[in-house]
Amino acid sequence: MSAEMRQGLAGGPPSPVEGEGKGPPPPRRRSWVGVVRPLAPRRRIVLTILSFLLPILAWSAVSYLPFLWHPLVEVSDPGDVAWIQPGMRLPAAAFAEEVESARAANTAPPVGTPANPVYLPAPHEVAIALWTSLTAAPTQRDAIRLPWSLWHSIQIIFWGVLLSSIVGVPLGILCGAQATLARITEPVIEFVRYMPAPAFGALMVAILGIYDGPKIAIIVIGTFFQQVLVIANTTRRIDPLLIEAALTLGARNLRLIRRVIVPAMLPQLYRDQRILLGWAWTYLIVAELIGTSSGITFFITQQARYQHFENVYAAILIIGLVGSITDIVLAVIGRRLFPYDRSEA
Repeated sequence: MSAEMRQGLAGGPPSPVEGEGKGPPPPRRRSWVGVVRPLAPRRRIVLTILSFLLPILAWSAVSYLPFLWHPLVEVSDPGDVAWIQPGMRLPAAAFAEEVESARAANTAPPVGTPANPVYLPAPHEVAIALWTSLTAAPTQRDAIRLPWSLWHSIQIIFWGVLLSSIVGVPLGILCGAQATLARITEPVIEFVRYMPAPAFGALMVAILGIYDGPKIAIIVIGTFFQQVLVIANTTRRIDPLLIEAALTLGARNLRLIRRVIVPAMLPQLYRDQRILLGWAWTYLIVAELIGTSSGITFFITQQARYQHFENVYAAILIIGLVGSITDIVLAVIGRRLFPYDRSEA
């Protein structure tokens, strides 16, 4: 006889069956970290727009809302204060003191409006400066146009990356495929890559002159040593079974590299070169300061000297746009070149 029947005969309430009388299990808390899955196309577009929109909104709020951050006052009328000129930007506390002093002396106080420092122009000022820099002639006699400066910088980037890749790509592949060569070359490459490329500037000027030669050399130095190590690591990530199968079938030495290793690593090698191009842009500004200033760097330093910071921001935005557009174009080309590689973005 079961325990339930005995309790029923005894007149007592039946014992609860295990699992009965309990509510549903508590819901599991959703983790915001887990297996990364592709986002829906619409969500990707929305998040991409937000990634650009949020910084612009923050910039606009700081620029157009005086109660957030306007530490200065831009003088529109100096009143009877002799040392103040129209257009000057004074700290708010100093401006308030001058107003109180003028009122105490029964003279005309200065008049002004809240403003940000001159180095933080508003978004609409940068947009106007960007359009003007691309379309209109410069107002300064010794100034150069932004498109010419940008084209000169693009040429510096092109030759620097090309010369770096001509030697760096084959050497990186050989280091990744041959352990002895890697042990001979990689330790010194690891050592040199920690030396900042701009430190070689004076030496490059002494060797190559003061024009574009040292600028290209700085980009080569800044990208070559990193490139060799990255490509060597990419080569080592090839499936060893693929290489063993090729060796079994008779592939050797350069034929093995040409027919097996390079095709296997080509999609990742293409991505490595895209990353290398980004490194080259980071070295550009410092490289163009060596010897005679030129390119987009000359435009930026010149406009900063005149305190036309809206033009400085415009030039910086141009660099970002050119770099981003170039990377997007290369990504599209990569998907066409390697349709079998799902990781190509």
